[in-house]
Amino acid sequence: MMTLDPITVQILKNKVASLVDEMHYHFYRSGYSTIIRESRDFSCVILDKSGRLIVPPPMFFHAPFYKHFVDRTVELYGEDGLKDGDVVVSNHPYEAGVPHVSDMAFIAPIFHDGTLVGFSGSCAHKADIGGTNPGSTSANSTEIYHEGLVLPPVKMTAEGAYDEDLERLILTNSRQPELVRGDIRAQIAATEIGVKRMQDHCTRFGTATVMDSFAAILKAAADEMQSAISALPDGVASADGYMDDDGVEMDKGVYFAVTITKKGDDITFDFSNSQPQAKGPINLRPSMVEACVFYSMIGCLGHDMQFNDGMRDVVKFVYAPRTITNAESPAPVSSYQKANLRLTDVILEALATFNPSRAIAGSGSSGSLSINWHQGGKPGHNTLQYEILGSAYGGGQGNDGCNATATHLSNLHVTPIEIIESEYPCRITEFNMVADSGGAGEFRGGVAFRRRYEVTQDCTVVRRYDRYKYPPPGAKGGQPGGGSKFVIRVGTNEEESTPASGKFELKAGHAFYLESAGGGGFGDPADRNRERLARDIEEGYVSDEAAREKYGL
Repeated sequence: MMTLDPITVQILKNKVASLVDEMHYHFYRSGYSTIIRESRDFSCVILDKSGRLIVPPPMFFHAPFYKHFVDRTVELYGEDGLKDGDVVVSNHPYEAGVPHVSDMAFIAPIFHDGTLVGFSGSCAHKADIGGTNPGSTSANSTEIYHEGLVLPPVKMTAEGAYDEDLERLILTNSRQPELVRGDIRAQIAATEIGVKRMQDHCTRFGTATVMDSFAAILKAAADEMQSAISALPDGVASADGYMDDDGVEMDKGVYFAVTITKKGDDITFDFSNSQPQAKGPINLRPSMVEACVFYSMIGCLGHDMQFNDGMRDVVKFVYAPRTITNAESPAPVSSYQKANLRLTDVILEALATFNPSRAIAGSGSSGSLSINWHQGGKPGHNTLQYEILGSAYGGGQGNDGCNATATHLSNLHVTPIEIIESEYPCRITEFNMVADSGGAGEFRGGVAFRRRYEVTQDCTVVRRYDRYKYPPPGAKGGQPGGGSKFVIRVGTNEEESTPASGKFELKAGHAFYLESAGGGGFGDPADRNRERLARDIEEGYVSDEAAREKYGL
């Protein structure tokens, strides 16, 4: 690597960050489905020639898997088999490391003067890619084949020639072909923006300067992380925890465990004691475990740390085969998101041993709600409603947990009520904070939300969530947050409180509501600042009764 002016390196880093923002913006504005244009369940990235991430996307879930996708693509095609104008597609969790089958990823090699400089990439949730359930998201699948069409890495565009036959194959397997076609083409266009802009940067700065700058950016993140690791005290810390169930064996919790060993400059995350891979769709591949670890390390060691794949060089992972954190095909993975969030809480608990000042209580889950409208939905709109809903953070040292928001690892947005009511045959009659759902503590857990729907057509509802049986735990004397709820056929003789995940049939006129889980409290509730408590009461976060019973007011 040539000696580089650090100012040039920083300029190129900022240009890559700006380019990623540009790619995101164009995809967001061009997307067809509410998943893209409202929830923003996608990412765009720039990678070096080895597939290493240069700057992180807002969607942290996606950050580590791109390296796995590039590795497999190069293994299949060889570097010589990749050409300028190629675009490779995959949605395969086991071959490409993508989170689940619904997430379709693209990578395009960036060539300049015949040299492979890197890759432009993107990943986005698709409205429907086949499988057992409309929307391709399942709470109870038992094989990956139940979750939709699975594509290994394959060229969608070869030297600029778009494979319409492959597109036709994909769309033939979708219940929402027009939405999927629009999102695919918007996604490819955003990916190609990355190629063009990086080629322009190579022309301006020189190919060697760009590639050497990538190496310098990666090394800087590795050095920063290494320094933070080295400053931690040596020791061993373990933590574990349960999810409610795997969606199939409803009477069994799902067990995650981690042991962190810090010795000198080395840190190892060992997940070998986690349970065997599950029958239901909450299994994880190592790429998703990596996302949890890197996210948690930044949260524990310094929120302003720069993240990229340079961190891979200083963190070690240990897995056991065929476990919940290292599943093997054809184990289903559709509900990976809630598994990731529970695992993140477990990792954060163990990391707090090394840096107690950054400890945090348990946070709520995140998940999806999909509704298949039997009579076709509203005229002119699609028949499938898909939403992603968050929860709340646990309290931490010096801070209350955030209320009613997307929790760990994501930048997902709640779809506005106005959009839902204008496009789908339902009404939202309540969208409020839930009093007393935040765990009591010196620093209160974040408050959950309740959302109530009335459906005007017969429909099938698939709900994927967690924290029904095992609410977010408190820490340092704090109390647990409120558990999640999902209640169907509200106000009828058939009203039913259901598990957090499942598939339900509703008739026109039925109502249901969901409540997210509240965050756990941190510290003794008796120590809560009385001015903060008074403000909680005024805002409706804490009831008068809870103020007396839990806080001793």
